[in-house]
Amino acid sequence: MSTPARLLIVDDTPVNVKLLADVLGAKGYAIVTAASGKEALEKVESERPDLILLDVMMPGMTGYEVCRKLREAEATAMLPVVMVTALDPAQERVKGIEAGADDFLAKPINQPELLARVRSLLRVKALHDQLAELNRTLEARVAAQVTQLDSLGRLKRFFSPQLAEAILSGGAEDPLKSHRREITVVFLDLRGFTAFSDSAEPEEVMELLRTYHAAMGKLVFKYEGTLERFAGDGIMIFFNDPIPCEDHTERAIRMAVEMRSRGKELRSGWIKKGYDLDLGIGLAASYATLGNIGFEGRVDYGAVGNVTNLAARLCDEAKGGQILTNQRTLSKVEDLVEFEACEELHLKGFSRAVAAFNIVKLKS
Repeated sequence: MSTPARLLIVDDTPVNVKLLADVLGAKGYAIVTAASGKEALEKVESERPDLILLDVMMPGMTGYEVCRKLREAEATAMLPVVMVTALDPAQERVKGIEAGADDFLAKPINQPELLARVRSLLRVKALHDQLAELNRTLEARVAAQVTQLDSLGRLKRFFSPQLAEAILSGGAEDPLKSHRREITVVFLDLRGFTAFSDSAEPEEVMELLRTYHAAMGKLVFKYEGTLERFAGDGIMIFFNDPIPCEDHTERAIRMAVEMRSRGKELRSGWIKKGYDLDLGIGLAASYATLGNIGFEGRVDYGAVGNVTNLAARLCDEAKGGQILTNQRTLSKVEDLVEFEACEELHLKGFSRAVAAFNIVKLKS
């Protein structure tokens, strides 16, 4: 059963109030009354009526003043108001419209006209309420889409577009929840970059980094790697999180080989400009803890573990054009690559020497 419409009758003459209340109450409307303009405003706030029948001439505050105050407030700006008066209808109608009234009734009240105008205005209000609710729903949907797009934009800072969309659609676990997983980490940076940045103009450095980041970023997306960070010329990528992939070490190797090839192309252009720069890459596979890193207001997603340190140290040791990895990682892809053994490396932070291998190329 639907709730009856609530009508507020405002008149300082009790007889008039009773007449209107009896007629409208008999039709099933819920009736609220007020004897002055001030009381009417209080009842509007407390009772939330669906329509007001408002007498014009009242002591203290006229109906026009009440109507203007209702229109000034956002909550009541669209509340239907019918002005009721015994004064000259032609003159009062203009004043009522100027005050913001929706309709006008002359005393003595014609009952059929009263009921027809009330029904008509309540239908209009119901339609307005439906439209307002639809608008709120649409705004909520748009806000949700904006939030999703914003989240997608943040996720794309770390993941390829495919992975970012999979995370938002529920196709991947929450990446910010701390978890342990085997990953393959790839570090790369430019040999000679420090010397270059010390001598070059800042604009030259920024332009070079933009070109370098764009070239490497395309390959990160191509192989669906997770970009952990850019730090000047240093880039860290890892595979197998947030979405697991069984061939994560193979993907990392294939990406690194293509990056080296692209790096050689970039180097040719840099040499022509007098920039002696070359790409070195370190690669390692092992277990790490992944998830939320940071503090309130600045949270990032990252990997923590010995494997990230190992890949970074191997990258530090790699000469231009080399892709260095360790024995454990190489064992995962021996059938995929041709490689050459390097001298054992004494890496910072590692108590034992590390057997290192340079990935020469992919096997045919």
